[in-house]
Amino acid sequence: MSARQTIIAKLTAKFAPAFLDVIDESSQHHGHAGWREGGETHFRVRIATRHFDGLSRVAQHRAVMDALETELKGPVHALAIDVLPAEGPF
Repeated sequence: MSARQTIIAKLTAKFAPAFLDVIDESSQHHGHAGWREGGETHFRVRIATRHFDGLSRVAQHRAVMDALETELKGPVHALAIDVLPAEGPF
């Protein structure tokens, strides 16, 4: 399974998002730290879920980072997180 597919599977299982988009932005970081040939090193996650209702932005980001702890220790070098309102629009 690719890093992108793993991220999608883990976030879907943990947060049952109303919206989830996982974008591989590795090509934008060519030559930067952590970049590898073939990509899958730099991702942007756009997520909307009721699980984040009432949580601070820091707590929301920590929850995502905790869910992806293994990936962040391994193949994923960088992760940008955009939390969207659970009711949309997406």
